[in-house]
Amino acid sequence: MKSLCRLSLLLPLLLLASAAFAGSETIVPGDNLVVEGVPPLPAALAEEVGRYSDFRQAIFQGWHPSRREMLIATRFAETNQLHWVKLPGGARTQLTFFPDRVAGGAVEPAKGDTLLFSKDTGGGESYQIHLLDLRDGRIRLLTDGKSRNTGAAWSRQGDRIAFGSTRRTGEDVDIRVMTPSDPVQDRLLLQLEGGGWGVQDWSPDGKKLLVGNYISASESYLYLADVQSGEKMLLTPREGAETVLYANGRFGADGKGIYVISDRGSEFQRLAYLDLATKKETPLTPDIPWDVDEFDLSEDGRLLAFAVNEEGLGVLRILDTKTGKERPAPKLPAGLVTGLEWHRNNRDLGFSFSSSAQPYDAYSVDITTGKLERWTESETGGLNTASFSRPELIRWKSWDGRFISGFLFRPPARFTGRRPVAIDIHGGPEGQYRPDFNGRDNFFVEELGVALIYPNVRGSTGYGKSFQKMDNGFQREGSYQDVGALLDWIGDQPDLDPDRILVGGGSYGGVMTLAVATTCSDRIRCAVSVVGPSNLVTFLENTSPYRRDLRRVEYGDERDPKMRAFLESIAPAGKAKNIGKPLFVIQGKNDPRVPASESEQMVATVRGKGTPVWYLMATDEGHGFAKKKNRDFQFYATVEFMKEFLLK
Repeated sequence: MKSLCRLSLLLPLLLLASAAFAGSETIVPGDNLVVEGVPPLPAALAEEVGRYSDFRQAIFQGWHPSRREMLIATRFAETNQLHWVKLPGGARTQLTFFPDRVAGGAVEPAKGDTLLFSKDTGGGESYQIHLLDLRDGRIRLLTDGKSRNTGAAWSRQGDRIAFGSTRRTGEDVDIRVMTPSDPVQDRLLLQLEGGGWGVQDWSPDGKKLLVGNYISASESYLYLADVQSGEKMLLTPREGAETVLYANGRFGADGKGIYVISDRGSEFQRLAYLDLATKKETPLTPDIPWDVDEFDLSEDGRLLAFAVNEEGLGVLRILDTKTGKERPAPKLPAGLVTGLEWHRNNRDLGFSFSSSAQPYDAYSVDITTGKLERWTESETGGLNTASFSRPELIRWKSWDGRFISGFLFRPPARFTGRRPVAIDIHGGPEGQYRPDFNGRDNFFVEELGVALIYPNVRGSTGYGKSFQKMDNGFQREGSYQDVGALLDWIGDQPDLDPDRILVGGGSYGGVMTLAVATTCSDRIRCAVSVVGPSNLVTFLENTSPYRRDLRRVEYGDERDPKMRAFLESIAPAGKAKNIGKPLFVIQGKNDPRVPASESEQMVATVRGKGTPVWYLMATDEGHGFAKKKNRDFQFYATVEFMKEFLLK
């Protein structure tokens, strides 16, 4: 199943319609929101942000197998739901209607009469797989309603699905096979240990499954499993000291080999072909010094479409599998390309595209003619987004002499003098800020005159696996110091104000924010932490069991006394007394990744020493806010926080 998710760290990315506040002078939070320390928000805020709250986006999910029609995900109410589009520029027909967002959809590949989709409740990430009958609109729950079920994949014949499930232990992810037309035909195929297992592909004849075991952002393995017997064979054993990442494995059209993304023998992730008979791995893009993000193989096996991450920007490329040579691909504006999928006609390639001037929309290209078609044109609140600030790639020297990069959005020229700065740190840590559409963040730049900086500190992906590992374990503080070096760089810029800096981030960007707030409190004005851990020891002890070991690889194992002592020594919660500047903490009560206790212990400590603390918690959200009403209130409160503590 395909889904897009980028947690906006200061503001939501999914943009929502303004609320009406008739008869009220303040914005009244819903009963589901816990609001502490936040002053009454004037109703005029909703009008002020106005059209910046009316953005929408459309995410390509897949093709109908026989008709030239698209499945997309977009929002017309509270959350993203599935819609059908029958032709470029055509109307969007809504298929699902839930209060919680639908995570993704996959059309049955033979007849196209049904589709799978995944959904949780309240942001708890206990995903359930559903079957939607496109003929009558009926929806059937396929899974048990309790466990976490992920990565559902159709067989080529459309008669079975395979998926990962924690049903057995609540922690280990097993692989199960089901006949969707008869969910009783649901059997355990592989009983496994660990939370990193997932289905990648079915063989063309439906007899084999390609299964991945994710250990960390730098290590994973591929297995071949017999669907009848359940026997599995390791395809990619570790050789020597090098760890290798394997991702997005797909069987070739003849079933004799596998196309995969691999960083074996390379700093970067490359397209490769793995011969099943010889186990020989052949790189297909050895001369591209950037990561291949994703790819898709045409039904006839002749063409590989792939997206390359060139220092944050997405570049679409096409490879002929017979000749090994690239074919012409459409030249797209600077932005991001994602969700690649060939139609079964072997001609049309569908994908989503976004840039700093455009929200995500669904596109296709006819590879035989080169014709590019835009299927959706998402609303931008009537604003001329083409005039918005464009990302500027910046670099600064960090504490060890290494250059760190990021993207800067400068305010319009009408804002004179040195401008206040908001630093927004991405999550992960195995993540990367990439310049797609900034949504409401544009309000800060275009209307408040705030410069936005999105740093890609050490540990970020996209810059080679050595760079990605530079913040692991005992090296954790190095990434914090990269932000300190950025503060120095800001001070050297004639148009940026070093005395007015906000630092913010979500998820791991949240712990980065809290760390900077404790070590550089005298150099910032205020901080915003969204679903951020405050102590990596308590975080590891309380995060969902299925992901605990995965996180230990990156952060370090808190069960080791030396590592535990180190993590405790750098924990923001232990240094909270050093925070002397206003803090805004945002949290979802049902967050399975970063428990609410991480935010609560930070809020209590900082508030106890008299520092201004705003706290916002949604009782019906998880790892970031997904619902319109909640994202709206978060945005209004963030604007007010910035006005109160950054702009004055």
